[in-house]
Amino acid sequence: MYRTFLPFLFLLSSISTQAERPNIILVFIDDMGWGDFSCFGNEHAKTPHIDRLAKEGLRFDQFYVNSPICSPSRVAISTGQYPQRWKITSYLSNRDHNKKRGMAQWLDPKAPMLARSLQKSGYATGHFGKWHMGGQRNVADAPEISEYGFDQSLTNFEGMGPKLLPLTLKPGQDPKKPGRLWADAYRLGKGARWVQRSKITEGFVDGAIPFIKKAKQENKPFYINLWPDDVHTPFWPPVEQWKDGSKRQLFLSVLEEMDRQLGKLFDHVRNNPDLADNTLILACSDNGPEKGAGVAGPFRGFKTHLYEGGIRSSLVAWAPKLMNKEVQGTINKKSIFSAIDLVPTLLEITKTPKHANFDGESLPDVLLGKSNSSRKQDLLFRRPPDRDSFYGVEDLPDLAIRSGKWKLLCEYDGSDPSLYDLTKDRGEKNNLADEHLKIVQELSQKVIAWHKSMPPDNGPQMVSSGKK
Repeated sequence: MYRTFLPFLFLLSSISTQAERPNIILVFIDDMGWGDFSCFGNEHAKTPHIDRLAKEGLRFDQFYVNSPICSPSRVAISTGQYPQRWKITSYLSNRDHNKKRGMAQWLDPKAPMLARSLQKSGYATGHFGKWHMGGQRNVADAPEISEYGFDQSLTNFEGMGPKLLPLTLKPGQDPKKPGRLWADAYRLGKGARWVQRSKITEGFVDGAIPFIKKAKQENKPFYINLWPDDVHTPFWPPVEQWKDGSKRQLFLSVLEEMDRQLGKLFDHVRNNPDLADNTLILACSDNGPEKGAGVAGPFRGFKTHLYEGGIRSSLVAWAPKLMNKEVQGTINKKSIFSAIDLVPTLLEITKTPKHANFDGESLPDVLLGKSNSSRKQDLLFRRPPDRDSFYGVEDLPDLAIRSGKWKLLCEYDGSDPSLYDLTKDRGEKNNLADEHLKIVQELSQKVIAWHKSMPPDNGPQMVSSGKK
């Protein structure tokens, strides 16, 4: 009887250990500015569902993504490594355009994916939303999303596998005759179906909720990417929310509608005690806002820029049963960290073995509100190769480094430096380079050495090749 009982005890122990590992939901919004959530200061639109997460969780003032543009930012948050290591340094486009910019055609499946590590350690893993790390335009031979460690996927027109494709309606248009966007994406994987563009975020949510229910039935913890198309242009809110039809108004309407649709997922978790007690929800944006649409709060710059407005992201973390209760509802204004830090951090929180050498650092106490510390290493950035000038700014900085309170921007060779003390000058208005030559020299050497250590792209040979 003793021998029979031992395996039973081991099974109970295994089940208990699995149940204690938290579920993770990563909401990665597209082209939203630091100041676009109403809990980050937006007075022109309301995001009550995100705001409730913030009220019950924690906001972060100095969280960064690792690129000011889509595809590389997604690579960073998926791998815990700088996207330059994988030669994805701007948005993935058609085959010739990628080659011209010195980029890979898709993310190498050998990359150290967070999802794959969690999958191997017993997590159910699902990707619901935009992918944009391979499989778009005429790049139809990219790997399936499932090859990166996902049990299930549902994407848009920029990924391989089942997808939701957008129908469009304008006020006054016959609802029986909607427009169609990206119809050619049918060939990028079986299982495409058409959904009103204004409801695609909810379509991804409706895919994620059954996935969560199944994982719970199988007694598995889960990891989910919920990556909306929103709030990327073109803007297609429900017809009754077009109002004056201006770019800014359409953006605000899409933002509010996205929040409403995400609320369905948040409520599902919150209203289920087993999930609410053991789920960590993270929500942020992949890069800064499009000019004339979203806003970056007090920060200079937009999407594609290495100024703060292009790379600082409004992170909200929600895990009320796992977090320090004393800081819930507050904003952490001290901790400096980034998307590459989330991968090793989440591996530690989920008790998953480390699977690679990361550029990111593990900061679980920061994410759960138990510390105001920062990553120890500097944060380093390189502009997209096709964005030397953009949004009316000629000769954008090529490189940037955040080191403590200092932010330096410069050209590839260190020329034309700009130095800002971000504790006193969040808007990067007062260039202190001439007053702190030693700091400029030190930081320039660091960022140039890092740049040269990374695989090259064709940035030095290119000028802006047009708007995405």
